[in-house]
Amino acid sequence: MLQWRTSLRKVPITRNEYFCEIDEDYITDRFNLTGLNAEVSHYQYALDIICDVFEHEVDGETRDQIEKSARHLYGLIHARFIITSRGLSKMLDKFKKSDFGRCPRVLCQQQQLLPVGLSDLPHSKSVKLWCPKCEDIYTPKSSRHASLDGSYFGTTFPHMLFQVYPAVIPLKPEDRYVPRIFGFKVHESAVVQRWQDEIREEQKRRRAIEG
Repeated sequence: MLQWRTSLRKVPITRNEYFCEIDEDYITDRFNLTGLNAEVSHYQYALDIICDVFEHEVDGETRDQIEKSARHLYGLIHARFIITSRGLSKMLDKFKKSDFGRCPRVLCQQQQLLPVGLSDLPHSKSVKLWCPKCEDIYTPKSSRHASLDGSYFGTTFPHMLFQVYPAVIPLKPEDRYVPRIFGFKVHESAVVQRWQDEIREEQKRRRAIEG
């Protein structure tokens, strides 16, 4: 047996650029963690690691299991924290610094991206990146980022961010690539383009009514 004391600052999950640092007082308020004990094995040990109060004798195999649980628990807490006012503020700073990368679509002109989950259920979908300009999603370039569980960000976060901070909503792109052959528009794209125009106009009308 060995004496093991560590904190999650040494666990790889918090060194990932997509995560913000969760405020300590949020973690220590047990109300915020309601229900997580049923989702994480070695829950109390994992929480002790996150709070940097772990002082138990464990063997190497148990330590690895607890570390894995601590990473998962941190991710689940992170999903809850980033939709609080404090969490949104921290993620907004990361968005402004382009910590999540930029949209690969040429006509989005390097628009900053936001992480989003396609499911709120753990271990079901990996994290994706959402562009608020073209409103499409992309797979992160780095495998280290692409392997993150999407539930650690959730389906709500990026859209709530713009509800709280509408001033940072980017303008939708006016330009669209038009396929051409010898300068003439490809006929098959015309129907799709008209449909896209109708959808865009409907979205504009809806925003005007809501505004």
